[in-house]
Amino acid sequence: MKKPELLAPAGNLEKLKMAIIYGADAVYVGGEAFGLRVAADNFSREQMKEGIEFAHNRSKKVYVTANIIPHNEDLQGLPEYVEEVYKLGADALIVSDPGIFITAKEVAPELEIHISTQANNVNWKSAEFWYKLGAKRVILARELSLREIKEIREKVPSDLELEAFVHGAMCISYSGRCLLSNYMANRDANRGACAHPCRWKYYLVEEKRPGEYMPVVENERGTFIYNSKDLCMIQHIPELIESGISSFKIEGRVKSAYYVATVVKAYREAIDAYVNNPEKYVFDPALLDELKKVSHREYTTGFYFGKPSGNEQIYHTSSYIREYDIVGLVKEYDKSTGIAVVEQKNRFFVGDEIEVVQPGKPFFKQIVEELKNENEEKINVAPHPQMILKIPMKYPVVPHTILRKKSEQEKDLSGR
Repeated sequence: MKKPELLAPAGNLEKLKMAIIYGADAVYVGGEAFGLRVAADNFSREQMKEGIEFAHNRSKKVYVTANIIPHNEDLQGLPEYVEEVYKLGADALIVSDPGIFITAKEVAPELEIHISTQANNVNWKSAEFWYKLGAKRVILARELSLREIKEIREKVPSDLELEAFVHGAMCISYSGRCLLSNYMANRDANRGACAHPCRWKYYLVEEKRPGEYMPVVENERGTFIYNSKDLCMIQHIPELIESGISSFKIEGRVKSAYYVATVVKAYREAIDAYVNNPEKYVFDPALLDELKKVSHREYTTGFYFGKPSGNEQIYHTSSYIREYDIVGLVKEYDKSTGIAVVEQKNRFFVGDEIEVVQPGKPFFKQIVEELKNENEEKINVAPHPQMILKIPMKYPVVPHTILRKKSEQEKDLSGR
């Protein structure tokens, strides 16, 4: 059995480092142009250089996105960008457009090319087409079932890698190719500027009755008819591996560092547990519980086990479920005193119960018994973002350990 790659999103340098520290084998990043996530912080040349060095020093890989569907003006500066990405040491360029593909081959023929899901790869013949042109990997469309993926794996050359999304937001449009945003908000999703109109509320209007807004369903608040649930395949690691997928991709370059670390950690543990002992593998429900502690929508398995029904949409709200907040990130830990130096992320108090999450270990809970500021003065609350604190820890921790607590809103709703 070949262990699949775990591929994580990295919207900025902090997220890149957290993804790798928490167990990703590779990350995908966007530069300041040619990518499909303009809402992400994205990487300057210097940040990309630092990120690639950080990854390579830990034997991990970095893939750079250039997967827009470009108009003529978008091609300006493309050869120089590809050359720069290659010289910085990126492990692959992710593309969807044949023009960008051929430019990359002309400018940097040794740079590995991955074909984006935006290229609508849904059959083995199109995968073979890209392979013959020199692509190393094809990222499969989300609209494929496990059965179809297995057939593609059987019919394409063994050295063509297949990548598939296993977790994160789903798109209402085919493989992410959407015109709705451009039409309604003049923001081209295929050039990275999606306004996410699929998450908006809609009513039905009859042409001869302007101003009369009728709910699409019997609900006075309207309905979110395009609003898909999030993909989650953590419970189906054996089926994913057995289908022949080479790389398990997590969606979310605009998500938080906490989201990236938590999701990567859960999938890392599930993959390792199965690969290390497939005969005795039993899914650990605690891993799904962890994925419910990040900001998310209700979960679905998407197209993997057949075409989705109407139950894969969320009709009553476009809001995320957010039960936990990250409140701090450990910068240093003193073994002799048991004191951690923590950078505050959200407000918390002495007496709060927190959960302590660190790479490669189960989380533990503790009460915040004492807080001190940088001047060693005792305080009762950490109110200011990014303030430096000192906290006694119940057990030893390492740098980049996450401190989280149940959100105040969730406490109010639950009565806890």
